[in-house]
Amino acid sequence: MPENRSFDQPAGAGVGNTTPGSLSTPGTGTSGGTGTGTATAFSQTAQEYGKKVTEVANQAKDYVSDKVSVVGDKIKDLQNADIGQIADNAKDYARKNPGQAILISAGVGLLLGLIVRGRR
Repeated sequence: MPENRSFDQPAGAGVGNTTPGSLSTPGTGTSGGTGTGTATAFSQTAQEYGKKVTEVANQAKDYVSDKVSVVGDKIKDLQNADIGQIADNAKDYARKNPGQAILISAGVGLLLGLIVRGRR
């Protein structure tokens, strides 16, 4: 007896008909199509983050090199300076700004205390 078909479809072609073992993604018409899309999205995201990390690393390198050059200049200035002159400048600063001088001395003392205590 012939089948009643309301559509012009071949026998066995219909919604929900898949062969055993096949993967069918609804709405795509292809087998396993979502895995490739997800991998591509992850790859693009990884590339974007890689670019951002590279940019930040370059900015950090530039910042550090600028600061190293400033510190190097200060060290050169201190090497060429007279120790007596540096001591006189520190005394003048302490007379003009006694509160800051006390806080700076306390901070330096605290740091030195932590360094010495950490070595024991």
